[in-house]
Amino acid sequence: MATKITLEGEVRNEFGKGVARRLRVANLIPASIYAGGAEPVHVTLPMRETTLSLRHANALFTIKFGNESRIAVVKDVQRNPVKRIVEHIDFYEVKAGEKIDVEVPVFVEGTPKGAAVAFVDVQELKVRADVANLPERLVVNVDGLTDGTKVFAKDVKLPEGVVLDMDGEESVVSVTVPEDAATEEPAAATAADAAAPAAEAPAAE
Repeated sequence: MATKITLEGEVRNEFGKGVARRLRVANLIPASIYAGGAEPVHVTLPMRETTLSLRHANALFTIKFGNESRIAVVKDVQRNPVKRIVEHIDFYEVKAGEKIDVEVPVFVEGTPKGAAVAFVDVQELKVRADVANLPERLVVNVDGLTDGTKVFAKDVKLPEGVVLDMDGEESVVSVTVPEDAATEEPAAATAADAAAPAAEAPAAE
């Protein structure tokens, strides 16, 4: 189920870098709401509340301004390349019951067998889902998986109503023993073998 967030904004009629700087000083973020072929609606949003809301991937936003409101999802976020603060957000308006394509972050849980480690090959999966059922994350359980195991996109468990929208044969998670771990075991065994004869040799008279 998509995280639902409501933001209170105001219509914005001024544009340009100077305006954007003044808005940031006032703790506001400029944003635009796009809807098909219609003219975008330009608004300002509260900086702290909006920035915190971006932690939720694929959240469903209700953006209120004046006597109107729009239901939308985040299309693009522009950040300052140095400070990483949000400078502008593009939203895309959606309708109830509409299905859209989104990218969902992949997370790993569990512990592979032995010295094996799980590596995420694809950071996000492309799926298609109803706007009211957009997943925030997809979890791959690697508990007990052995060296050489791969989890493909088609193997990832999706919430009900969510369908994969990418190549199902693409590797999402690989389980493997790192080279340093693989070489440490034989080295330890060799050292033990060398020590054994020395320990067994009779003491000199």
